[in-house]
Amino acid sequence: MINETVLLESRSLRESVAERTEVLDRVKVLALLPDGVHVTTAMVAEYFGVGLEVVRAVIHDHRAELESNGYHVLTGSRLSYFKQLSGIQTRARSLALFPRRAVLNIAMLLRDSETARQVRVYLLDMEYMVRAQPVDNSVHRLSESIDQLVDNRIDERIVHILSKTIVPMFNALIETSGEHRKELVSLRADVQAVERRLRQHRARLRRMMSAV
Repeated sequence: MINETVLLESRSLRESVAERTEVLDRVKVLALLPDGVHVTTAMVAEYFGVGLEVVRAVIHDHRAELESNGYHVLTGSRLSYFKQLSGIQTRARSLALFPRRAVLNIAMLLRDSETARQVRVYLLDMEYMVRAQPVDNSVHRLSESIDQLVDNRIDERIVHILSKTIVPMFNALIETSGEHRKELVSLRADVQAVERRLRQHRARLRRMMSAV
């Protein structure tokens, strides 16, 4: 079995397990912002039990990788809009946001955090269990057919509808709503969570097929 420290050095290995964000809550509950999707740099530092400067150092050294996993910084009108929707109170001129995937990415890069180490161990344990399971070739062929017919057709259409139609619709409603703004923001977060789960499901299926 691969030692957890290998994740610190291998970006390709980190990418291979980047979808397994569920391990974060299995190691330690990750508190999210009111949008139900993101956390701030301070929240990341608190989750891993390290200082802000430690997290910022990781961002500095691996910014491109983290951005590929959803890390981004809001400024100007985008920051004002986000604060309005999420109810965040801050006078900062910029706000760094991490989705769960970027938080998992941090876990695979932090050397001096026991929580991060536990996340890496858990990740590789899960990956080992998946790869160690024997696979019947006939089941594999059936799964491959299902993957092609269901995953590629239905899941792609659902994800497309959610991301291109439903979420923009919620955005428009939120902009014009008053008393129901919080409920709409919550519903939009639920829809985005479903979209994220579908993408994760597709990625897991493809990894399982390629591992056999």
